Amino acid sequence: MSIFNRWLNGVLGLWRSTRDENLHWHLARQQDVAALRQARALAEQALVAQLKKQARQLAHELAMGETRRSNELAMLKIQCKQDLKDYQQYLQSLDKLKLSLRENFAHLPEAVAFTIHHHAKQLLNRMWDEPDPVEKLKVEMQLLRFMTAVHEDSVSSLNGAEPVALPQKTLAFIDNGV
Repeated sequence: MSIFNRWLNGVLGLWRSTRDENLHWHLARQQDVAALRQARALAEQALVAQLKKQARQLAHELAMGETRRSNELAMLKIQCKQDLKDYQQYLQSLDKLKLSLRENFAHLPEAVAFTIHHHAKQLLNRMWDEPDPVEKLKVEMQLLRFMTAVHEDSVSSLNGAEPVALPQKTLAFIDNGV
């Protein structure tokens, strides 16, 4: 045999032994590789199942949130309608107040009646627009005290022997800047 053949046989032998070692290694690890592939497939299936479950939960939460928001909106609309109705009743009451002042104080100048009415309306609007509940309550009490002063003036005008020209308590209330 020639040197070339021996060298070729050596190279081929080395190649075969490397290939055989590789084959033995793959055969020895075949169960591990199969187990890893199976574990990967199971993990992917579990991940897909978990993602589907989370998607369903998210869809449910979104539906519940939408329902809750719809209900809150409906309740807010009802509350706003009731608030508007209450505000209209307040305004009607203030208009009656102006007429009552004109009837109880026959010599009361129309401008004074309008000023009293306007002051009551300003208090009402301040009360209505106040976002802070504590401040809203303070303004509401101011309006209540003002309306009480107007009522007391009207009652004293009706019960008095002499006609009263001006509603003194009401004007004093306005003069005090309340």
